[in-house]
Amino acid sequence: MNALVWILPITFAGAAACLLVGRRSAAAARWTALATAVAGFACALVAGVVFEPGPEAITLVDRAWIPEIGARLHLAVDGVGLTLVVLTGLAATAGVLFSWNIERRTGEFFSLYLALIGGVHGVFLSADALLLFVFYEIAIVPKYFLIAIWGSTNREHGALKLVLYSFAGSVLVLAGLLWAYAAGGANGFGLDELAAATREPGQAVAMFALVFTGFAVLAGMFPLHTWAPTGHVAAPTGASMLLAGVVMKLGAYGCLRVAMPLFPEGYSFFQDTIAVLALIGIVYAGLIALVQEDLKFVVGYSSVSHMGFVLLGLAAGNAQAISGAVLQMFSHGVVAGLLFAVAGRMVYDRVHTRELGALRTMGLHRRMPFVAGVFVIGGLASMGLPLFSGFPAELMILLGAWKTSPAWVLVAAGGIVVAGAFTLRAVQGAFFAQRGGAAPAGGEGDHALEPITWPEKVGAGMLIATTVLVGVQPGLLLRWIEPVVQSGWLRVITTGGAP
Repeated sequence: MNALVWILPITFAGAAACLLVGRRSAAAARWTALATAVAGFACALVAGVVFEPGPEAITLVDRAWIPEIGARLHLAVDGVGLTLVVLTGLAATAGVLFSWNIERRTGEFFSLYLALIGGVHGVFLSADALLLFVFYEIAIVPKYFLIAIWGSTNREHGALKLVLYSFAGSVLVLAGLLWAYAAGGANGFGLDELAAATREPGQAVAMFALVFTGFAVLAGMFPLHTWAPTGHVAAPTGASMLLAGVVMKLGAYGCLRVAMPLFPEGYSFFQDTIAVLALIGIVYAGLIALVQEDLKFVVGYSSVSHMGFVLLGLAAGNAQAISGAVLQMFSHGVVAGLLFAVAGRMVYDRVHTRELGALRTMGLHRRMPFVAGVFVIGGLASMGLPLFSGFPAELMILLGAWKTSPAWVLVAAGGIVVAGAFTLRAVQGAFFAQRGGAAPAGGEGDHALEPITWPEKVGAGMLIATTVLVGVQPGLLLRWIEPVVQSGWLRVITTGGAP
């Protein structure tokens, strides 16, 4: 696991290097960012090869940080964290490839991009709650500048809304953690130590409400989800891929890794409420996606709907559903990144519109057959069809949720039907509609469009290969995830507190 020790220094050093070399050469900044992302991804894969699955986390670094309050620089990894670190490495590499066309302030763009990635890696590797919170904040700050400077539609509004929501959630998380530290008699902020602290049931319920709600904001839980579609649409393509691919996973991971095991009494109290909100998110966001005319908004609301399945798996509270939820985090990170890459970089940057009404006049399946094929594959994966990663993930969530409440599954099944409807509408409207009428003002006529570049082909190929690989062999990740969920720090949830 020594390879993972280097992932944070490499990523933050790459961020600093991009800032320095970007002042002289945009190309040097691009290659530095790609080398950094690939190196981080390679570290994750090497760690995955030698990883021995087990219920407990493996410590990477454990040193004193703020001795006065017992905070430690404690980095550790288990199967759940490793799954999400691999996802982050993949999404980071693909995002750099789909940001290859960034020409303005290139070094600054990739510096902020890698700083965000470093923050995300830090969250997934932190075993100290205060350290996790610091990395959580590091991941939030670059998002504002990436959207506000390099974004497109309503970028300042989208950036401000996203960051305000994120900081509001952070305040709730910090308040809950400080309260747990002060009232629980813990001598430090270690996650295991906070989980073992004793507290009054009423306090645990209130602490859970603070921490879970704070993290759920970033997870896109209804009704706290409204930042997500706005932020996704405003962000540049690479940032959209990160927002949907890994940043939303920070919220879900925080709910799973911090709120649920630290405050099981609160989880039991709010379990049904979380399920209801998750189901509303699945169906409501799906219906909103069904009537959107902006292709990026369709993908943005579909992300909220799919994250509803993650939260439903967490609410079900058994090992099968929670394992499915973690697998769904990985699957959605890959598929959402692919769909945002098509909508933002491959389509919008070439035809200068994302409106389905305008795209219907362009016959894009003939003019960009590669892009149409990629979007169809992404759509099939998003619908959770067999052979794609979403299929085993959603199936495990539904089977696990059925054990808790069959009624939840019936409602979620309605959401799956809606997902099929908005996905097919987007595929047909954007690429396969019959041409008719004049091309829209500001759009492209019949002249040749910019060819698909090699970075775009490589990035799309990586994401497609991954969703198919995990769809065919989900055991590659489940062998890491299940030992943790079944007997690790979630045993207090999955066994109802039984030893």
